[in-house]
Amino acid sequence: MIAWSIAAAKASGVFDAVVVSTDDAEIAEVAVAHGAEVPFVRPAELATDFTLTIPVIHHAVTWWEAQRGPVDVACCVYATAPFLRPESLIEGRNILLENPQVEFAFSVTSYAFPIFRALGVSREGTVEMFWPENELKRSQDLPAALHDAGQFYWGTKQAWARRKGFFSAVALPVHIPRRFVQDIDTPEDWAIAESMIESYAR
Repeated sequence: MIAWSIAAAKASGVFDAVVVSTDDAEIAEVAVAHGAEVPFVRPAELATDFTLTIPVIHHAVTWWEAQRGPVDVACCVYATAPFLRPESLIEGRNILLENPQVEFAFSVTSYAFPIFRALGVSREGTVEMFWPENELKRSQDLPAALHDAGQFYWGTKQAWARRKGFFSAVALPVHIPRRFVQDIDTPEDWAIAESMIESYAR
């Protein structure tokens, strides 16, 4: 799966290097076989199930500057985004560089249904609305909402060093059509991605 992300990054032509941060020898071997570099082993304290993205990228940027040279901007590309397109990476980089007040530019997409009509299940097992005041409103009259597409995150060196979150007034969205978004975290996600690939191949 990681090969798709590496291929998209390389095809974009905007990176001086495509580096994979991992502590796993098999992942490193696959990454190198598909054209990425694995110049260091990710430290154990940054390789747990609870490790956040920003410290991992900060570590990579710090290593690169100490060993190879200065970094102005860096992009985290997730290995679980098989539909990542090179043009989206290019767009994200341009957005970051053309807006000096911005620290991050990252992929977002729209929800398939208005979140303001979302339902939950009560303690009694019955259906209830999170925002009951919206029950009688038309879907098209509710605000549009976006979510993190889980593909990539461009950031300045300073932004990665501050180790704060992506979602703030110093971030700009890179809009990705829903048909190109499928983050893979579960077996069901994998099955959906396979179905999407099959439909694109027809």
